[in-house]
Amino acid sequence: MKRRRHTPEQIIRKLAEGEKLLGEGKPIEEVARHLEITESTWHRWRNQYGGMKADDAKRLKELEKENGRLKRIVADQALDIDMLKELNPGKLLTPDCRRRAVVALREQFGVTERRACRVAGQPRSTQRLKPPIPSDEELAVRAWLRDFARRRPRWGWRRAAVEAKKAGWRANHKRIHRLWIAEGLRVPYRKRKKPLRGIGRPVGAMCPIRPNVVWAMDFCFDQTSDGRMLKFLNVVDEFTREALATDVERSIDADGVVRCLDRLAADRGAPVYVRFDNGPEFIAHAVADWCRFNGTGTVFIDPGSPWQNAWVESFNGRMRDEHLNGQQFDSLLEAKIVTEDWRIDYNMNRPHSAHAWLTPVEFVEAWLHRQAHQLA
Repeated sequence: MKRRRHTPEQIIRKLAEGEKLLGEGKPIEEVARHLEITESTWHRWRNQYGGMKADDAKRLKELEKENGRLKRIVADQALDIDMLKELNPGKLLTPDCRRRAVVALREQFGVTERRACRVAGQPRSTQRLKPPIPSDEELAVRAWLRDFARRRPRWGWRRAAVEAKKAGWRANHKRIHRLWIAEGLRVPYRKRKKPLRGIGRPVGAMCPIRPNVVWAMDFCFDQTSDGRMLKFLNVVDEFTREALATDVERSIDADGVVRCLDRLAADRGAPVYVRFDNGPEFIAHAVADWCRFNGTGTVFIDPGSPWQNAWVESFNGRMRDEHLNGQQFDSLLEAKIVTEDWRIDYNMNRPHSAHAWLTPVEFVEAWLHRQAHQLA
């Protein structure tokens, strides 16, 4: 007898017909023969669908279909989650990375290209497009970026774009960014910012409007290879962001601060204000007398509020990040010479975002040119 697949509605109708025949006194063998099924099939249908109506069977069929659809959705989502865990989507920043990820997903999970592209966020047209062969000019820019990252490991791609423009490369910042990522270049690590604490004077208080109005002073520390301490006195012009001085000694007291101020005042003239924290070297009578004798006002930040001295604190961070962390000093003399060279390089060559990517020296020259033009 040819095998036949019955729907739930057909099964219920045959059960009803069989029950009618059994009620008339006919044996089960004759009933099964009349319905064109076996006795085992009759008993199985009766256990599964006995007492149900055609509408109940239709709803049961719809529920089974919906249940199967939900199971497939859950299985697909579970597989997508497993593939996303394998991919680490945060690293898929370029089409080439996503192209390799799609190939890896297809090999590891046996999924179709369409599904792998959907999980990786890669358009199928891009996946099938062969990556372009870089031109000689692009290869030269990539080589220049690698050399720049080696020479200036802490500057990042934004300053690389500024320097590339100065070097004559015809590449805007978006192209430099793309090539920087393609070469796998990055600043080695990123320091976590400390949360602000305390309540103090706003950072913008006593904000200068021209050079030589406010000098900011602060200390930072390092050590030589023999473990002896090095103390750095940093002086920054808040308007031009120039590093006026980076004096290095084993120990610097109030008299050392006065000597630094005397040297700078003889070259540039005394400032209108000096901003510093409440350290013992700055609150000493020697510094107060120097300020009084030279007609210079003092601006002390609130205790525990270094953000009020933000300009020199920012300079300290750049000095630590770009200079001190990459140097090992064998002697005090070496520290003085190398640090002074770095200070000159900072003023002459390092572009500053606050000055529209001009170096401090370029900013001063531009400001003086504008002032001369206005006076004329």
